[in-house]
Amino acid sequence: MKRLFSILSSLLLMSGIGAQNRFPKPDFESGYQYPDIQHALPNEQLWLYVDIFMLVALMSFVAWAILKKRTRKPIIWVSVISVAYFGFFRSGCVCSIGSVQNVSLALVGHTYILPVSVLLFFILPILFAFLFGRVFCAGVCPFGAIQELVNIKNYRLSRSVTSVLSIIPWVYLIFAVLYAVTRSSFIICRFDPFIGFFRLGGDFGLILFGALLLLASVFTGRPFCRFICPYAPLLSLFSRVAIWKVQITKQKCINCELCHNACPVDAIRPPYENKVKEQRLQGVKRLLMYFVVLPFMMVALAFIMRYASDDLSRAHKEVRLYDMVQKQEADPQDKITLELESFFGQGGKISELKQKVNVIQQDYKRYSTIAGALMGLVIGLMLIKLSIKRSRKEYEIEHADCVDCGKCFSYCPQNSICKSVLLK
Repeated sequence: MKRLFSILSSLLLMSGIGAQNRFPKPDFESGYQYPDIQHALPNEQLWLYVDIFMLVALMSFVAWAILKKRTRKPIIWVSVISVAYFGFFRSGCVCSIGSVQNVSLALVGHTYILPVSVLLFFILPILFAFLFGRVFCAGVCPFGAIQELVNIKNYRLSRSVTSVLSIIPWVYLIFAVLYAVTRSSFIICRFDPFIGFFRLGGDFGLILFGALLLLASVFTGRPFCRFICPYAPLLSLFSRVAIWKVQITKQKCINCELCHNACPVDAIRPPYENKVKEQRLQGVKRLLMYFVVLPFMMVALAFIMRYASDDLSRAHKEVRLYDMVQKQEADPQDKITLELESFFGQGGKISELKQKVNVIQQDYKRYSTIAGALMGLVIGLMLIKLSIKRSRKEYEIEHADCVDCGKCFSYCPQNSICKSVLLK
């Protein structure tokens, strides 16, 4: 009996080993090499490669159109393609504007893994801005493109109004980074005004806000890009020092003012030659005063933001949960929220939650202080910028504000004369 049992055990063991390779590969002796097994990429991963290719191709095409061919028509086609592909087909995601939050979180969060595609969407437009200017804004960004396509009139806002409104993108950027590094919220994605159009649904308030922006875009150039977009300040910094910058004309400017009137984003500055000049000493005194006030402004806003850090920290879900637990403990209610039900149902301890909240609030104090100092720096530098008046004798492009739309090319009579000579 024992002999029969051992034979059966041996057969079962051999069958188990054979089951691992029921159909072994043939043993060729002719030097045959087995080909590598190719695995198909998941659809979403494949589309990310297509996204990056489209991003680089469209920005390169815009750079060629504005620097080499000096024409606007290709940019219109790029805008249509961008709205169709990045907007409606890809539903506005991955987005270079929102990637600011992912990159910020990756810099401070050691456990957060930044996808390579998101990093490329963040850094490639900045790289192109450093090389060629804001070609991403010209028509590759679906948010800028959809505003460009509906623009008909360009009612110019006063310089004082645009100067004040231009601070908003910097403040928006600072708060977006603050909430990202504290793992509270991705507010750029949360309050995206155009995502409802591209996804054909969403929050009614945001859709209404997006509709108002598009309505404003009909009568003035790109209000979202100029006064809201938090990615624009970064592109402006690098566009200001771009290696190859767009020019209105290669001929001598005749100060006809046509390009200035045609620019939808008011990025062409008029000459100061015919204006009354102030005394040099007066301008120097004002500039020195701003430099003296700048540190105090930074310290004051840093203190204000630090003081408000506890209120700002309530954007974090753990802090909100702790507030709800405190209220429930102080005044018990029969009906409780799902968050409280989940917390008590899982045996959550208030002491552990309080420790987490203390760490979060300490992070908010530190980052809010930095954010306040940066806001003071931005406001101070904006005042200094407005106080500096360069001596211009002709119309010039302010490359930090220019979105490379190419609209000024066809309005410049010098370009028309140059084309006529070439045709002859």
